[in-house]
Order: sequence, then C-alpha cells, then structure tokens
Amino acid sequence: MEHPCVCAVVVTWNRRELLIQSLDAVFAQEPAPQTVIVVDNASTDGSADLVSERYPGVYLVRSATNTGGAGGFALGLATALEKGCEAIWLMDDDTVPTSGALAALLAARAAYQHIRGGQPALVGSRVIWVDGRDHPMNTPRPNPFASRGERTAAREIGCIPIRTASFVSILLDAARVRDVGLPIADYFLWNDDFEFTARLLRDSPGLICPGSVVVHKTKTFGGSDADPGERFIFEVRNKLWTFTRSRALTPLERILYAGSTGRRWLGTLARSADRRVLLRGLAAGVRLGVRPPRRTEDVLADAKPTPAPAGLVNGVAAAAGILPEPFSVLLPVYAGDDPEAFDEALRSVTAEQILKPSEVVIVRDGPLPPALASRIDRASGRPGGLQDEEAPIRVIELRDNVGLGRALAAGLVACTHDVVARQDADDISCPGRFAAQVPLLSEGWDLVGSALVEFDGSTGVLGLERVPPLRPAGIRDDARFAQPVFHPT
Repeated sequence: MEHPCVCAVVVTWNRRELLIQSLDAVFAQEPAPQTVIVVDNASTDGSADLVSERYPGVYLVRSATNTGGAGGFALGLATALEKGCEAIWLMDDDTVPTSGALAALLAARAAYQHIRGGQPALVGSRVIWVDGRDHPMNTPRPNPFASRGERTAAREIGCIPIRTASFVSILLDAARVRDVGLPIADYFLWNDDFEFTARLLRDSPGLICPGSVVVHKTKTFGGSDADPGERFIFEVRNKLWTFTRSRALTPLERILYAGSTGRRWLGTLARSADRRVLLRGLAAGVRLGVRPPRRTEDVLADAKPTPAPAGLVNGVAAAAGILPEPFSVLLPVYAGDDPEAFDEALRSVTAEQILKPSEVVIVRDGPLPPALASRIDRASGRPGGLQDEEAPIRVIELRDNVGLGRALAAGLVACTHDVVARQDADDISCPGRFAAQVPLLSEGWDLVGSALVEFDGSTGVLGLERVPPLRPAGIRDDARFAQPVFHPT
C-alpha cells in the first residue's frame, strides 16, 4: 500500500528525557514519517541542543519565547505545510507512540477514503496513561451529528466518528489544515486543540482509531477538570473566545458546549481546595475573554523562530522572519458575468484568503450591465462605493469587448508586481490557495497551478473534480493537444 507523505510534529518545553522517548518511538515507527519537526518552545534544559546532536535528521525550530502549546503547534503546523506533506502527525513531547501507532492511523485513513471516497480530516489515536488506563485528559468527543454513512464507514474499519480531539497523536489532512488555517496561538494553553479540531471537523469527518495506541506520560492521572489552580484563567478566557469569536461550533453546539462547560466549572469549584484562586481566575478570564485574541502571526512574530520556514504558509510570514513576495490578482470581467458570482469571486481572493494579495487588478472587457458595473464601482471605491479594505483594487477599462486573451494582456501590463495570480469572475478560490502557492514561487518555481472542482453556480452543487497531469510524461502528452495547467488556478 502506498502511504502519503507524513510529517511528524513534536512540540517540546523543558522535558529532555521524555522528548528522547517520544522521538525514539517516532523514528521506530514502520513506516516512519518522511519528515520530523521539533518545535522547541524556548526550553532552558538544553532540549534544543540535544535534538541537534542526537537527531541530526530532525528539522528543529527554536522559538525565542515560550508561546505555549497553542503557539508551538501553530508554528509546527506552519512549518509542516511548508514542507509540502500530505498528512501531519501532531503530539506533545510527553507522548510515546507504541509500535504500529502510525501504521494504524494511516490504515484507517486509507480504509475510510476507500469506503467513503474522501479523506477524513483527522484520525486520532487511543491515548492511555502509563498504567494502561485510558487517559481522561485526552478523551475525544464523539460526534452525535455524524451521518449514517459516516457512522457505518467508521464502524466497518473499527473506528468512531468524533467532533473534537486533543493534540496528543492526531493525524491531520494537510489540505484541510490549509483550508481552515492554524491553531490560534494567543490561546497559549488549554482549549487551543478543542477550538482547532472543532474548526477542522465542522464540515469534515474525523475518527478515533482504537488500534493506534500512544502513552501520554503526564505526571498524574486525571482530566482537565481537576483542580487547575492559577491556570484556570486560561480555561475561562479561551472557552469564552471559542464560544463567542470562533467559527468552530454551530449555534446549537455553542449552547450545548457552553452548558456543559458551566456544569464542569461548578464541579471544579466544588472540588477545589482553594476556591478563592479559582474565583480570581474566573473573574480575570471573563475580563480577558471580552477582548479578541491577537492574530496568530502577531503572536509568533515575537517568537522569531530560527531556523524559520523558507516561505509563507497560512499567514505566518512574521513568525518565519520574512516578508511574503508581493503579488497581484488579475480578474477580467465582461458583460456575461453574473454580479453575485463576481462578488463571491472577489471576496474569495481578498477577505477570505489567509494570505492576501498586494493588489487586485480588475479588467472591464467592454461595456457592462449596470448591476455588474455598480458592483465593481462599489468594490473599487468610486463615488457611491466602498473601498475594499482587504487589498487595493484598480480597474482597467477597455472601451470594446476584445475577448479574454487581449483583456488579460492589458491587465497583465497594468499589474504592479512580478507575481500574478489569475482568477475569473465565476471562480471561487479556497482560503489557503495563495498561502500554498506563493511560497513555491519564492522558492524558484515559475508557474504554480492546482486542481479544481467544477460547480453549478445556480445550485452550489459540487461536481467534477479535475486534476491536471502531475508527472512529466503526462504533462508532455497533454501539452500536445491542450493546456496542461488550468489557467484560472
């Protein structure tokens, strides 16, 4: 069976001995990950030097400051995406995979895809403590809203559909991570994995695979609702951020999880040996939860990791210590385009992009109907319109309809930057498109395209997925008769 390219990400902070156990177990896997990334969260016990000396094949990212688990995993995921892997295996430094843990995750992933025809966004391991008991800190939440087909497919391969999971041994689909973005680094610790995996699985299936087992070597056996002391502030603040500012949960789920959280907080207070500490944390968490979290790239900018990822992925250019290459989006419009579709196309390359363009150049190919012309005027900030705040928009007007080729030629001349992305007025770009493509151009590639999915604009029904040829022979064969790259991509 052919396995996908897997990148393992281990986040560490001041746990040298446990880190050795974790990495030794990762490298002992069969198959082993093609790439192993260690994010050192400003350890003071020599963990980073240990990795450099003992594991020369590891890609080490040193953070100048401790960004917590949330920042560490955000940085690790960004680096893994930069490496171009298909699947990302996440874990803490106190996680020790048993023999066959990764193989079981990959087998479940492949089996589910065979049955359902699509990748699960996440496959998680069974997490046990050192004595073999299931670890209550890492109990995944089953998905009560899973479809019958999802439940049947999961049952056939010995898995369970889940709604959220912890960052202790989960295998993520890299394409889905590119779509939803990184964990919110400002969470620091607690609930960052809850928010991120809930966001990841809101519209995609996730599984727990009991056949994949890892040992989580925490100091004590217990769940996150044990007496948290001063750290209760993070539990309160981050839950408020999740319930009020994240798109991870549906409205019904917000109500259900908020109720469950309230009951758990009451239980924690009732069992606490020092309720005054928890009450202070509750009050402070509520105050902090009113303000929005900082952007992940701003949090990671303070970390200034070295070495840094070679490009920009999912908006972490600041964390990588580089600036993204500026680029233009070239978008032609003619009289036959639909105004609503144009609005959606423009939003998809500006407000909804993780990595936003430096400018958008709209080419008006001849006279346009009033409804379409007014949409362009409004977007570009003309009288009576509202300037798009996501990226400067310039409009090139052609008196006559000259056709797509000549319109693009005129627009290309008007583009300010050397890198130009194409988009038609009836296309929708996925949020991670430019975050995935621009770094490759920065590495020296001259042209980067992608696959595409055709859809019915009147119904929104997704249809045929079209994948261009990926190998030299296929490209040569296609180029004899047709364009081997989808132009709007």
